[in-house]
Formats: sequence, structure tokens, C-alpha cells
Amino acid sequence: FRIHPSFYSQSYLIVKPNNTIMKFTCALALAAVGSASAYSFSGSALKATSNGSSMSMVTGMGVNGFGRIGRLVTRIIMEDADCKLNGINAGSSPADYMAYQYKYDTIHGIAKGTVEIDGDFLVLNGEKIQTSRCRDPKEVGWGALGADYVCESTGVFLTKESAQAIIDGGAKKVIYSAPAKDDSQTIVMGVNQNEYDGSENFISCASCTTNGLAPMVKAIHDEFEITEALMTTVHAMTATQAVVDSSSRKDWRGGRAASGNIIPSSTGAAKAVTKVIPSLQGKLTGMAFRVPTIDVSVVDLTCKLAKATTYEEICAHVKAMSEGEMKGILGYCDEPLVSTDFESDSRSSIFDAQAGIMLNPNFVKLIAWYDNEWGYSGRVVDLMKHVAAIDAKIAA
Repeated sequence: FRIHPSFYSQSYLIVKPNNTIMKFTCALALAAVGSASAYSFSGSALKATSNGSSMSMVTGMGVNGFGRIGRLVTRIIMEDADCKLNGINAGSSPADYMAYQYKYDTIHGIAKGTVEIDGDFLVLNGEKIQTSRCRDPKEVGWGALGADYVCESTGVFLTKESAQAIIDGGAKKVIYSAPAKDDSQTIVMGVNQNEYDGSENFISCASCTTNGLAPMVKAIHDEFEITEALMTTVHAMTATQAVVDSSSRKDWRGGRAASGNIIPSSTGAAKAVTKVIPSLQGKLTGMAFRVPTIDVSVVDLTCKLAKATTYEEICAHVKAMSEGEMKGILGYCDEPLVSTDFESDSRSSIFDAQAGIMLNPNFVKLIAWYDNEWGYSGRVVDLMKHVAAIDAKIAA
């Protein structure tokens, strides 16, 4: 193979005519490799063929932070042929403990494939992934690792100013696995992903609850027009809560034992929906109840509609959307299921047709389940792939 000089850094799978497969990090050609080369997009993968060989671009990724979301994002990346994980910055965890955390999960089970270590490398399914323990993410050297698109999942670097350290370390774009703490762009896949145009370097995937709510809200609002609404999420425990009674000067109730209480709490998730659906600004807000379950949450949306309808019409519309343009994002369920039945469900929001009720043709309560860990982590990876795909189209 001869590499064309007009490249920028990217990861590739090279398949020779004799079917030998090589993986390496190099650059994406901005000019044709040969006169017979042809490029086409499929998801986030850029593919080319030339002189009997084939080249498939996979998105070089990194993960900054190895907590609940960081580990699940890592699992999902490893199962996606369009992704190549090139680096993980894990705070203080050594490689052997990272391997243990990755392999075993109380909710989502044992990780697929093999899990080994080699010095500071995690070896997942035979692929060596560099790990680091840098407090300053600039020191990781993301660019040198080929990690162009980095998931920021420490919860610390959630502003353009702070996350710039990741860019300074060589990454091209940073995707927050949490709501931004400044005016960084917010994208919810299936709702407003078309707003990303390549000009932003810092993109938030919003929160798990915003992702659990927004797809259903969009489906209903586009068809029936929501005039005002209140949302309540009944949310599983998270690592920010106390196992037994502790202390929290910021939120006195939040300092009580998560394992033994139903705890009312505030949430910005509903208001965040209005960032991605601006026509609902001033018309939607909400609150949360934290409950003693480990995973899977459920949103209750009580709303007034401008267009009179029936509950059956609403169900039919959501079902059609779940099987059409919002497939994989919005789900539809007409079985009498409970929270554990949705563990490890990859969809953002699963409408529960049996749980909703209607008071009159313009006033309705709608219910949707969401795995606040796995479903959300899937959207983070989807957003990373989407950003990479748009960037590649612009560069081409």
C-alpha cells in the first residue's frame, strides 16, 4: 500500500486482496487514493475501494472518565464496528481494576468478549487500548493516540473553557455525557441532531432524562401541539446519592439514604427539552422522585394539547413513529411490563401504551420508560459517530 500525502489523522481497517486485515491509525485522504477510487457514506463509516483493496474508516474515539457511563460507553464502542477505541483516561484506577470494573456489572452482566491487561493497556477482544491516569486531560495526548472524538464522562469538564484541555491534548471534538454548564451546543439524537453543522467543538448529549423525555415529546408535539406540560421522572438511584443517611448542605433531602427512601428532587431535564425543541420554551417543566431501584427510570408527561384527539390516536401515532423515522430512539410497548424488563434496553424512550390515561380530548398523561444507563450511553456513542460523520462530509 502507498499512503497519499494529503491525509489527516484517523483510524482504518485495511483489507488486502488476500483478505489479510490490518488495523492502524493514519489519516483520511482528502484526495483520491487512485483514479478508480470511490467514496460513500454509511452511518459514520467512510468506505473506499481501489485496485482490488478496500478501506473502511472507523471513528477514532477516547473516553475521559471511567465511571458508570464511561464504562458503558466503552462497552458499546467495543461492540460497534464503526468505532475504534484508542484511549481511556481513568483517574486513579490502575489497569487491573479497570479490567475488573469493565468486565463485571451488577445490572448489565459480564462484558462480551475477552478482558485482559498488558501493562497499562486494557486488552479487550484482543485489541490493546492505552489507559492513563492524568488529572489534566491535556496530558493524555489524545491526538497521538488517534482518539479524535472524546467522551467526557468525569462530570468535571462540562464547559468550553474547561474541556479545551481535551482539545489541547489533540482531540478534535468533545462530547459531554452530561448537561453542559455553559452555552455548549446540546444535541439529543432523534430530536435535533440536524442542528450540528461541524462548527462546534463541544457538544452535550444532555441528560439521561432529557433523552428519555424528548423523543416522546417531539412525537406528540409535532402531531398534536403541546400547549403546556408538566413532567415527573421516577428515577433510579445514582452514584451521586448516599447509601445511608449522610449530609448535603445543597440538598437536605438528597443527603438521605437512597436505598431506603423515595426522595423528591429537582431536575432540569424538562427545561432542557426546550433547548432542543425551542417552540416549547415556557411551556414545559418538571421534577423528579429518586427511588431505591438500581437502574431504569420512567417519565410521566401530563400535557394539554391544542389538537383534540383520542388516546388510541396518540398510541397509533407513537407506534408509527417508533417503527419509522424514530426507530431505535423511540420505542412502543403494549405489554404489562415493569422496570426490570427494560434493563439494557438500547432505546432512548419506550412509550407505555397501557400506562397512560386521558381525561378529555385535550388533556392526557403519557408514560415512557428509559434505561438511564445503557440507553443513554448508546446515545452518547451515537452522537460521537454523528459528529464524526458530519465532520468527515465537511472535510471531503
